[in-house]
Amino acid sequence: MSAVIDMPAVRGRLTPKAPLAPLVWFKSGGPAEWLFEPKDSEDLGAFLAELDPAVPVMGLGLGSNLIVRDGGVPGVVVRLGKAFAKVERVEATMLACGGGASGILVSSTARDAGIAGLEFLRSIPGTVGGFVRMNGGAYGREVKDVLVDCEVVLRSGQRRTLALADLGYTYRHSKLPEGAIVVGATFRGHAGEPAAIQAEMDRIAAEREASQPLRSRTGGSTFKNPDGTRAWQLIDRAGLRGFRVGGAQVSEKHCNFLLNLGNATSADIEGLGEEVRRRVKAQSGVELEWEIQRVGVTG
Repeated sequence: MSAVIDMPAVRGRLTPKAPLAPLVWFKSGGPAEWLFEPKDSEDLGAFLAELDPAVPVMGLGLGSNLIVRDGGVPGVVVRLGKAFAKVERVEATMLACGGGASGILVSSTARDAGIAGLEFLRSIPGTVGGFVRMNGGAYGREVKDVLVDCEVVLRSGQRRTLALADLGYTYRHSKLPEGAIVVGATFRGHAGEPAAIQAEMDRIAAEREASQPLRSRTGGSTFKNPDGTRAWQLIDRAGLRGFRVGGAQVSEKHCNFLLNLGNATSADIEGLGEEVRRRVKAQSGVELEWEIQRVGVTG
């Protein structure tokens, strides 16, 4: 990757050749050409407005549903820090959330405010920016069920509020403009008792702990569930539970999770995923679609 000579002045932190492996769940992959951690939305907007339009930009949340390829990510990776992690009640059953806030923080704040219906966000391993972009979901609920609107900074540097209808949500997909960074979102639930909300959050947490390899280096759910079936069942039927490529393995606990056993390269992990797709297609005729985002260039 070639260094960009003239980078705009910033008030936040701009780091060249920044390692990304420590920032993603798989703990693999190459560096960002530039990592930008803006001080606030104005800092981000001014930076993007001045940045050469040819330079690619991508957002990075908690780095859960992500494979960063071994050659790293060209252009600028934007990571939202503490300034974007605030969550506050704005109406009786509505929360305004920063794009860097975690699903756990959103659901816990909702509980304390007596707002039910957002418990499922407890189980999404990411930030508001990530799960708004992906229409994240779990346990029968999706972001589209609770989102009112979101605030984005476009690649041009313009700030814009997009309503739910503007996002064109489908399963694990939105029509958010390329290079746009979600800096905030408003969610709506309904009135509930904090104790009942906590009980539902506990149930979800226990179910996840029992069924998913949460203490491993994993990227979360790897493939989208095809219509009428579950990705993990197709992988299991193809005999791939525990299957390995290099230092990467299909989880024995949940077949739709890939694991870095400790020394896997991103090429190992992505190669394992592609081999799983090939074998499932051969066994069942179903073509699995990646849910995990793969970014950057091969090493």
